[in-house]
Amino acid sequence: MSVTLSPGSPRAHRRAFFMRAAVATLLARSGPWALAQAPAAPPPAILATAINRAGRFRALSQRIAKAYCQIHLNVDPSDARQVLETARRLVRAGFDDLAKSPWHIDIASQLADIRTLFEGLEALLVMPPTREAVAAASAQADKMLAAANSATETFEKLFKTASGALVNTAGRQRYLSQRLAKNYFLLAAGMDGKAVREQMVADAGAFKQGMASLAAASVTNAAIRGELLMGEQQWIFFSAALDRAPDMRGLRAVATASERLLEVMNNLTVQYETAVR
Repeated sequence: MSVTLSPGSPRAHRRAFFMRAAVATLLARSGPWALAQAPAAPPPAILATAINRAGRFRALSQRIAKAYCQIHLNVDPSDARQVLETARRLVRAGFDDLAKSPWHIDIASQLADIRTLFEGLEALLVMPPTREAVAAASAQADKMLAAANSATETFEKLFKTASGALVNTAGRQRYLSQRLAKNYFLLAAGMDGKAVREQMVADAGAFKQGMASLAAASVTNAAIRGELLMGEQQWIFFSAALDRAPDMRGLRAVATASERLLEVMNNLTVQYETAVR
């Protein structure tokens, strides 16, 4: 039997109170993104930037974990700390950029989830980088990557054309490079599990496939072709470094090559973002 609540009844007031509280909690958790509803079809320029920014969170999560493990291994620790701080600053800048546009509540919730996972990752970084702390940071970074990937795919679907996939694919190359380097460092830290090695094999294959897909795309110009060529060259150096034994020379080679490849892939993503606007 259903019960109808009169507007002035105590139960109706309580129900309205809890509904308002639930909405307020969601808005507070989602931050500024949920304060307004987005247009039904955001302009391509806004979506292209959103794909880039949300997609960059994937790479930055892995870059943070990589640098944290690099400090643990005492591989150029001062450089690793600088990389770590730069990556954290870029994550915060990404949230600021995305907050400039109003998003539907569902997207706002996804972005809020990424922020929550990032805050959890940052909380782990205050601990000395022991083997256990590195393992925890890596696991948290993987959660952040998964959430960021879901948000990126949501933005890509809103783009409604294949051009959005190009920005996503170029951006995916960034996180593949950083996860490969992170896992190489995990092996050196004694976390020599089958899953880590299988992930490295899969990521290397995905990276090469991604480069082939981008090279075959119809959206291209001189700047894109130049970055693609440079990316292929940097991949050769990075791949050779990954094949080295994880001794100090190998670790330094991977640390350096991964940063160079990341820079090229980030430039390439920006070029695609600009081209598809």
